[in-house]
Amino acid sequence: MGLTKQYLRYAASAVFGVIGSQRANITYVTRRGGEKGRYVAVAACEHVFIWDVRKGEKVLILQGQKHEVSFLCPSPDGVHIAVGYEDGVVRIFNLLNGESNVSFNGHKSGVTVMSYDALGARLVTGSKDTDVIVWDIINECGLYRLRGHKDLITQALFLKDKNLLVTSSKDSFVKWWDLDTQHCFKTMVGHRSEVWGMVLLNKEKKLLTGSADSELRAWDISYLEEEKAEGEPRVKKGKTLLDENDDDESGDKEEETLEERILSCKKAGSILREARDRVVSVTADTRARIIACHGNDAVLEVFTVLSEEEVQRKMIKKLKKAKKKATKAQEDSGDQTAEPVVERTLKDEIIRLTNIKASAKIRWVDVQSCAGGELKVALLLQNNTVETYSLKTSDRNPTANKTARLTLGGHRTDVRTLAFSSDSLAVLSASGDTVKVWNRSTLQVIRTMACEYALCSLFVPGDRQIILGTKSGKLQIFELASGSLLETVDAHSGAVWSLCLAPDQRGIVSGSADKTVKFWEFELIKDQGTGQKRLTVKHTRTLQLEEDVLCVKFSPDHRLLAVSLLDCTVKIFYTDTLKFFLSLYGHKLPVLCLDITHDSTIIATGSADRNVKIWGLDFGDCHRSLFAHDDSVMFLQFVPKTHLFFTAGKDKKIKQWDADKFEHIQTLEGHHREVWCLAISPNGDHLVSSSHDKSLRLWERTREPIILEEEREMEREAEFEESMAKENLPVVPGETEGEAAPAVKKSIETVKAAERIMEALELYREETRKLEDHRYLCEKAGKELPPPKPNPILVASGNVTPSRYILDVIKKVRSSELEVSLLVLPFPYIPELLKLFSSYVQQGLEVELVCRCLFFLLKIHFGQITSNQMLVSVIDELKTSTFSKVCQIRDVLGFNSAALQFLQREIESKEDVMFFADATGQLEEKKKRRRKRERAVLTIA
Repeated sequence: MGLTKQYLRYAASAVFGVIGSQRANITYVTRRGGEKGRYVAVAACEHVFIWDVRKGEKVLILQGQKHEVSFLCPSPDGVHIAVGYEDGVVRIFNLLNGESNVSFNGHKSGVTVMSYDALGARLVTGSKDTDVIVWDIINECGLYRLRGHKDLITQALFLKDKNLLVTSSKDSFVKWWDLDTQHCFKTMVGHRSEVWGMVLLNKEKKLLTGSADSELRAWDISYLEEEKAEGEPRVKKGKTLLDENDDDESGDKEEETLEERILSCKKAGSILREARDRVVSVTADTRARIIACHGNDAVLEVFTVLSEEEVQRKMIKKLKKAKKKATKAQEDSGDQTAEPVVERTLKDEIIRLTNIKASAKIRWVDVQSCAGGELKVALLLQNNTVETYSLKTSDRNPTANKTARLTLGGHRTDVRTLAFSSDSLAVLSASGDTVKVWNRSTLQVIRTMACEYALCSLFVPGDRQIILGTKSGKLQIFELASGSLLETVDAHSGAVWSLCLAPDQRGIVSGSADKTVKFWEFELIKDQGTGQKRLTVKHTRTLQLEEDVLCVKFSPDHRLLAVSLLDCTVKIFYTDTLKFFLSLYGHKLPVLCLDITHDSTIIATGSADRNVKIWGLDFGDCHRSLFAHDDSVMFLQFVPKTHLFFTAGKDKKIKQWDADKFEHIQTLEGHHREVWCLAISPNGDHLVSSSHDKSLRLWERTREPIILEEEREMEREAEFEESMAKENLPVVPGETEGEAAPAVKKSIETVKAAERIMEALELYREETRKLEDHRYLCEKAGKELPPPKPNPILVASGNVTPSRYILDVIKKVRSSELEVSLLVLPFPYIPELLKLFSSYVQQGLEVELVCRCLFFLLKIHFGQITSNQMLVSVIDELKTSTFSKVCQIRDVLGFNSAALQFLQREIESKEDVMFFADATGQLEEKKKRRRKRERAVLTIA
């Protein structure tokens, strides 16, 4: 059966207009050959943009998939960046080519914080689901999940020299974790409200935390191993540890002793911030010498941490001053006074450097120390702007200089109106303070003009001028060639909610909150200043109504005018006489948008009651009422010369509908906040939409046809996959609901991987049965019969054996999803798999991978395996073969490592050159010297 009506798919083409999303942080990154502090990474909805702040342009886009980016963390070597998403997935991108080959899926909700260890081999992630997960980057798998916090995780930090982790949360606790035993050995309860951020200072001997008040609290950390090595007795509440052990009072003290076996924390004081609200973020540079923090305002407070030598010098000066003061007081009074004592306080160690006033409220900050005592600061502001500052920390009174400001590529506030030019090549977008015209093909800004708060807009025929309707009731006319405001017309006393171009293109109509609809004609008048003719609009007629006007639209035949009112009705008037024709009523809330088809037969209305109604314009009868969105329908427009229309809603979705068959055709998902408006190009090939997430999205009509049954089937499959991913993992024997748990979670990928392994095992059983049958028939016939045909799957995989095919399937499972895929496997498949593992190990095939699978299966099925007598011989074989093969591989690795070190020493001694890591350091030195020479030449010139 042929298709009765063909629909073409609209696909996402580009995201533009967003400089940096507010949900994720800003961070400095380095690129090959690039200088420090030149590139910043920011989230842009589901993508990550790498900006060159010096040139003000994008140098790399890290493509996301569907969910919004929630956190960014560059690796210590600067080659990779970890990106956390709102669905709990973490992806590792290569900054050289923008590719992502590693992804971790362990959290149930958005990732809120990430941090690498000093070597970049482990990554810790915290989430809204209150869990902390430690990942192995090299092996591409999860190590363990740490449970204990009761609210969103705000910070997680590795300690460099010790296998410890410290985490903070909105539950007001700071927890210390021993990663060797995976348990929390200390919980700090000194905060009365949420802990929003923390940094480690003074070689990790001091912890600074930011909370919901104006204080930054400092805690002294003392490690017991170091104290014992120094031979100091540990004093605790007036007793040494020996006294406390001799004391036979009970439980609580013993518990405290266990807690403080690794380290002890004592409050050292607090620093008062100038801001009175909560700490939004607190960060430090890589050397932990500079601290930057801010609240919900536009001021960034910068502190510097003095080194021990600087503190000692400061204390000597203070002591001298105190002695001098005491001597003077003694001379005046004549009494003998004791030697003055100067106490060391937190203010002597951490001092305020300066305050940086940004142009708007700060959302995120990152700092980077550069050569020559220069500090670079990158700020992501709440109005879709990135600002960078530079200051000299060595100056007595350092002042911050603004070095860059990224604003051109986006609006400061939400875009409330969009329009296409008549040739579909230019797109107009207007917000609360600016109107921009974009080139649709290159997505570059052609013109930026300051305006009042715009609510509606259109291109004047000829595309040389644009007209905006504003919130204050004015009409603003701009000329695109010069980018200047030609005229501001006081059109209405209330907000102008809607503008519509007349079908004869000689004028416009405007609808306002002052309960009037006004008709305007285009006119050319002589400008008194220049003497040249310019465009203006002349008021011709006014239609007075009883309610606020929300939307106006001419019918394309210029016969009727549709007006949407605040009383939830749509009134239809004759254009020539302004006589009343029809009233369309039925919506429960006001109609926010409407449109009329090209043949003037159908009108569609979208309302705040979430419904779209389709009416006939002959008699005003309602053809159909459609439940369109899960929230208010904000915009509606017909595709030119068709009866198909698009709707945009506050539920973040754009939907296409058929007004003849009353069917939902497709849903365009991509925006992460409410969609305010959209515009369709005159040729119907392009669609542009704007949202509260500050992004503009371009959608393009493809040649791919849509079959509605397939669309509905795909939607049902997506729902099923989502529900399957929400199911809990099966319980592992021996695993208790404690602080530590497996890192990964069940997802549709892990279920599919388990199904592929089961299918491969079924295929292996089938092929084995075929061979046994063939052998039996050969014996019965007494001669060699032709072998059975191999399975087509094995032929497609390169004529591999069935056992080798199973190994290939296991190899294709992602390293991070391997354990969960094996966990889902039913036990009847396990004995066969163990026998295969035994043969793989004996042949020396993928020994590391096989051992990893083997040990995991033995752990989770220990009881059933040990009680099965048939598996005793298999386990015995595995015991001997795995031990010998693993020892063999370890010997090979050790030999190769020793050989490489020997080669390194040989080359260095022969050619007198530095190798590997040292070579990069030497290159940096050369670059520094060259830059110094260049600066010297410029100074002389």
